[in-house]
Amino acid sequence: MDVLKKSILLIKEVHQSTNDFPPEEKIGLVSQLRRAVVSITSNISEGKARRSKKEKRRFPEITLSSLVEINAQIEIALTPNFISKERP
Repeated sequence: MDVLKKSILLIKEVHQSTNDFPPEEKIGLVSQLRRAVVSITSNISEGKARRSKKEKRRFPEITLSSLVEINAQIEIALTPNFISKERP
C-alpha cells in the first residue's frame, strides 16, 4: 500500500482513538496528536512536489520526526489508560 494511503488511515485511527479522551485532554494531548498525524500526510505530499533532491530528502526526515512525536504521545496516553494497546 502506498505510504500516503497508510498515513491517511493513521489519521482515521488517531481520530477514532482520541474521541473518548477526557474533555480536559481535548485541547492538549488530543489536539497535539491530531496535528502531528495530519502533518505526516502533509509532509509526504509536500515532499513529493519538491524538485530538488535535497528538498526531497528533507521531507521524509520531517515526517519521521512527526512519527516519533506521535509514538511519544501514544506512550503518554497509555499511562493513564486513555487508550489501550489492544486494537478495536
